Amino acid sequence: MNSKGRDIPNTVTTAKERLSDLSIVVAVLTFRRPDDLRELLPELLKHSFEAGEAFGVRQPTVLVIDNDPEGGGRDTAIEFGDGITYVHEPTPGIAAARNRALAESADFDLLVFIDDDERPTPGWLTSLLATRLRTGADGVVGPVVSTFAAPLDPWIADGGFFDRRRLPTGTEVRVAATNNLLVDLRLVRSISLEFDESFSASGGSDSLFTRRYTGAGFTLAWCDEAVVTDVVPAERATRDWVIRRRYRIGNSWARTELALVSGSKRTTKLRAALLLAGSTRVAGGTARAALGALGRNPRHRAHGIRIAARGAGIIAGAFGRTYLEYRRPAGA
Repeated sequence: MNSKGRDIPNTVTTAKERLSDLSIVVAVLTFRRPDDLRELLPELLKHSFEAGEAFGVRQPTVLVIDNDPEGGGRDTAIEFGDGITYVHEPTPGIAAARNRALAESADFDLLVFIDDDERPTPGWLTSLLATRLRTGADGVVGPVVSTFAAPLDPWIADGGFFDRRRLPTGTEVRVAATNNLLVDLRLVRSISLEFDESFSASGGSDSLFTRRYTGAGFTLAWCDEAVVTDVVPAERATRDWVIRRRYRIGNSWARTELALVSGSKRTTKLRAALLLAGSTRVAGGTARAALGALGRNPRHRAHGIRIAARGAGIIAGAFGRTYLEYRRPAGA
């Protein structure tokens, strides 16, 4: 789903004055991570203050959407007083929480999403806003860099399982996750865009959302200076987890592609294309993994398994199967 994109021209030269008239909200979605939330919220308050000072705007509001049915994040959020707006969304699923963020931001102009297990680096929010001003883009995407709670298995590092794209600032992209994303809510509302809750347990609702955003003619620009770090716990830095994650990414990508087409003929043609793409990845990845094993080259073996796992997920998605990575146990 990564796009090399193209450069967005510098079309805005007096946008600073326009930005001063806009209201901004920074939304963090959380689910049973009180320690992460306690670390993140003061950082977001600091970034909001800095952005307000830098651009002469009203200090951005920090919005917490708690997706825990029990509302377990409330006490943590209210520790920070009036600087934080806390909302409880008991409906299970990340897409429902994202939609609640949209609903609670109905009176705002710009919305910035960040995850509760991420940490913004210096200049993060001001960089997102500055890129929007410089490029005139309708939204801005920043990079996510993983950090690890424990030393990373060299095999996982060799396979690039946690590598993410980096692009020159100003590059236009067509798809993004919501872990570091700024969108124009006025445009979102103009096309009645929401997150598809059928993707809540599988992932991919953010990719589908941004594909529909750019598909409506709105632009997303990359800002390589607006970095957030993703704190990866030890239980996610295992070979089994990263392989399943690559499978899920392939699966949700195929399902997203299918969700964007209509008509039986187009759907059938796309399913065939997805089957071919998935099969090619499985065959190529398996061959590379086998050669890596024979040649005792762990890098080739890991890369091959990563490619094959994604291909297998694409095939499953083409057949209409859904991998529910985020499915919660009953009552959770």
